[in-house]
Amino acid sequence: MNQELCMFESAEIGHVIDDETYEAALPQLREALLEAQIDLHEQAGRQIIVLINGIEGAGKGETVKLLSEWMDPRLIEVRTFDQQTDEELAHPPVWRYWRQLPAKGRMGIFFGNWYSQMLQDRVHGRFKDAVLDQAISGAERLEKMLCDEGALIFKFWFHLSKKQMKLRLKTLKDDPLHSWRISPLDWQQSKTYDKFVRFGERVLRRTSREYAPWHVIEGVDANYRSLTVGRLLLEGMQAALNKAEPETAALTVGPLAIHSNELTLLDSLDLSLNLSKDDYQQQLITEQARLSGNMRDKRMKSHALLAVFEGNDAAGKGGAIRRVAAALDPRQYAIVPIAAPTQDERAQPYLWRFWRQIPARGKFTIFDRSWYGRVLVERVEGFCSESDWKRAYSEINDFEEQLTDAGVVVVKFWLAIDQQTQLERFKEREKIPFKRYKITEDDWRNRKKWPDYRQAVGDMVDRTSTEIAPWTLIEANDKRWARVKVLRTLNEALEAAFAKDKKN
Repeated sequence: MNQELCMFESAEIGHVIDDETYEAALPQLREALLEAQIDLHEQAGRQIIVLINGIEGAGKGETVKLLSEWMDPRLIEVRTFDQQTDEELAHPPVWRYWRQLPAKGRMGIFFGNWYSQMLQDRVHGRFKDAVLDQAISGAERLEKMLCDEGALIFKFWFHLSKKQMKLRLKTLKDDPLHSWRISPLDWQQSKTYDKFVRFGERVLRRTSREYAPWHVIEGVDANYRSLTVGRLLLEGMQAALNKAEPETAALTVGPLAIHSNELTLLDSLDLSLNLSKDDYQQQLITEQARLSGNMRDKRMKSHALLAVFEGNDAAGKGGAIRRVAAALDPRQYAIVPIAAPTQDERAQPYLWRFWRQIPARGKFTIFDRSWYGRVLVERVEGFCSESDWKRAYSEINDFEEQLTDAGVVVVKFWLAIDQQTQLERFKEREKIPFKRYKITEDDWRNRKKWPDYRQAVGDMVDRTSTEIAPWTLIEANDKRWARVKVLRTLNEALEAAFAKDKKN
């Protein structure tokens, strides 16, 4: 056999399990699988993701059907990702997978997953090796993050040799009662078999990791195929049950890193910057009109706009957001306020609830608070473990890189005020009835942790202000100055993206 295909040699030697052996092993396997499935569901600490890939006709569908019979089908979600819809094409490539992740305690079986897409694109020449390598790296990072968040990932490659595949097609073609089982994809893959297996071997070698290994399953004999998959699933689920539960929020806050000079970029801001009322009105109208025009520009068909608003309590995020929204048609934008995660959101990786809100091309989403809560409030208040928030910096950078690669213009604002200004605004909110709802006990409690939040913000900016998604620090003691700077920054970001399109 060609040395390139050596990874699949063990799946072409003719493994067979006779019916008597199969029937004897099945009851115990089914009972153990069901027990492990229910235990994981009750534990509700892990989601199970099963990726189904490989050669057409190697028994993928038949095996998944059996798994649904052997286990409780109410806890299994089978997802098939066919050709991308218009809605999916208007979002980053992995958006459609994030939306379909199973909750913790449940199993999701994915046909047509991220490996299927990258292999089809490479086999049919829709991109070259360099892009395939990028897709492979993206898959590795995605799976590492999911596993770090507690996911249990099984990756199965169902295999047939070229000779076995052709024999299957000939047998079905000559059988009038079963010829309907041959799909166009079967014929297509029979013509591209060598390429598909060559690139498949490359993908499997690069992405088989201890936390998410590949399992190559010989697909000729149904008994062997079914028992092997069932036993591998059982082994993985039992191993997960025997381990400690995935790490959850720390009971105490880990030590915060302090720079030797205790200075951050926030200390470089001139918070005295301000605008007169007349200058403010003129510049506000100018920038709002500019934003309205940019959002209606035909080049927005290639882009989406995403704005993140973070800042000190009472820094004026809401007022700045209202001035942005005032420039736009309500059909163009969505405002997403972020609070503590719901029960459904806690049953998913922390980025899940944000992936679901990513804007389509031509649209604008404003996040009032964001995924940066992981490295801010969750870090300072001890709502997640130290390892979680330290890991989050790279995960967030990767998340934002995926957005920008898909044409999303990411603009991030930190609205900064000093402690005296915050105190004055807190007291004003308490005095004015229609503003009283804005002030809570949490605001006063957070104020006491000003140094801790200040350090967390400094670390956040240092580690997540990138060339593709930089932080813009807004001097917000003067609300007029802050609102105009926010609008101007949004316009500059969009116009820079348009100019880059022209160069390319």
